[in-house]
Amino acid sequence: MSLITFLIRYSRASVTLAVIAGAISGVSNAGLLALFNTSLTNSGYSKATLIWSFAGLCLFLPATRFASEILLTRLAEGALFNLRMSLSRQILAAPLRHLEEVGVHRLIAALTDDVPTVTNALVLIPILCINIAITIGGLIYLGWLSWFALVVVLGFMVLGILSYQLPVIKALRYLRLAREDGDALHNHFQALTKGAKELKLHSLRRESFLSQVLESTAASYRKRNVTGMAIFTAAASWGQILVFVVVGLILFGLPMFKEIAFQTLTGYTITLLYLMMPLQVIMNTAPALGRANVALKKVEDLGLLLAAKGAEGGSTPGTFDPNWQRLELAGVTHAYHREGKKESFTLGPIDMTLRPGELVFLVGGNGSGKTTLAKLLSGLYLPETGEIRLNGRPVTDDNKEYYRQHFSMVFSDFYLFESLLGLDSPKLDDRARDYLAQLQLDHKVEIKDGVLSTTDLSQGQRKRLALLTAYMEDRPIYIFDEWAADQDPLFKEIFYYQLLPELKAKGKAIVVISHDDHYYNVADRIIKLEYGRVEYDESQISESLNFPDQRIRIGTS
Repeated sequence: MSLITFLIRYSRASVTLAVIAGAISGVSNAGLLALFNTSLTNSGYSKATLIWSFAGLCLFLPATRFASEILLTRLAEGALFNLRMSLSRQILAAPLRHLEEVGVHRLIAALTDDVPTVTNALVLIPILCINIAITIGGLIYLGWLSWFALVVVLGFMVLGILSYQLPVIKALRYLRLAREDGDALHNHFQALTKGAKELKLHSLRRESFLSQVLESTAASYRKRNVTGMAIFTAAASWGQILVFVVVGLILFGLPMFKEIAFQTLTGYTITLLYLMMPLQVIMNTAPALGRANVALKKVEDLGLLLAAKGAEGGSTPGTFDPNWQRLELAGVTHAYHREGKKESFTLGPIDMTLRPGELVFLVGGNGSGKTTLAKLLSGLYLPETGEIRLNGRPVTDDNKEYYRQHFSMVFSDFYLFESLLGLDSPKLDDRARDYLAQLQLDHKVEIKDGVLSTTDLSQGQRKRLALLTAYMEDRPIYIFDEWAADQDPLFKEIFYYQLLPELKAKGKAIVVISHDDHYYNVADRIIKLEYGRVEYDESQISESLNFPDQRIRIGTS
């Protein structure tokens, strides 16, 4: 079973100890059964012996059960913790382009559906192991009473297991198909939440989405889950009936072929009836374990998929060269498939040089490659051909993490964290309050110990908070992707005429993706992209540049 293998990989020693404790617990249960049977059949033992034996087993049984359950619980929770952290690290270590190809909906499904499913099943592992131990202990007692009768019981158990496994295999197939529907549902739910405004404005689109897309997938998900669970339930009912059949055969059929002592028949009847509950628990956990095996397989497959393109190397956190002099893109190209298009889109080849204190506007129509170029420039994408060089040193897999630390970027689809993570600098709160005042947010947001009092603001105000984080990072190079798109006219002027010049005056290199042509005069150079190629690049105020011979030179080769 995948779950047991998963636990053994985490800690073979803990699994071994838990199994030993569980086995002792099962033997103790068998001892109690033997004690009850001996007491009922007046087998000649003194009452004091029976009482002291009963008291000893009553103390020993819960102690061994407690030890087994605690060991298994700690083992399961530890393995689950490792699974969560391993998957999270794999997601962050995977190349950004690979994550985009895998799809956010698959990542979310793994984290919100698969991991909790595995969690719920691992909680059942201690209970399952204890009941398996009880069942094994009971069978040992049955063998002690009569080996011949035990062979009959084991024969029916093999029959029961085989007849139970066949429908279980079919049930698992339905659960796997339902899990595939689960991925599709997550994708549809993203469309439902992100496209709510568009769906509200167009009634026919809304109804088509609900009936043809969401409802059909949800119905398939429901049908396959119900079918799988129904098969599990039928198999469990058959297993329960089989126990009664075995009891009937022992009581009525076996004495016809072999003389069996009354004490043995009584012991078999009591033990088999006692084992019905553990057997029922084992069978009832099968659906949850089946789901968990499917979920664990999905998580492991996702991990392999993320690892297929390799993990990105690390470096000393937060290190960068404050005295950098030149950043170059030489013959850089990057190809990718755009949504709804069969052919791939190629950006470049691009040649570009960027130096400290330069302010560049990157312009062009939607889909022209501006954001892709920004991701290449910041090291989030690596080029298929060409080189990115910092101070003449090529950026490779080995040093791209170090290279990225030179950038602060506010994306158009930015994410705003509720605290200033990774910015444990002296007087952090005081610096943040100064920036909040400069960004005109001090009347709405407070900060204490690096935690923002709220992020429940308008989109424009949230972007200002994202800019606050970028300010606090104080990196050498800034990239703003349509930052001013959600700002009011007053704050657009503040951004273009005050904030950008202030950053430039500090020696920061700045790349601004913008459609605000009224403010293009602020730029030192404007670069226009069209269909992945440079249509033109123009110097705006070259005579006022502090570095007249250090312009951005960009073009096609």
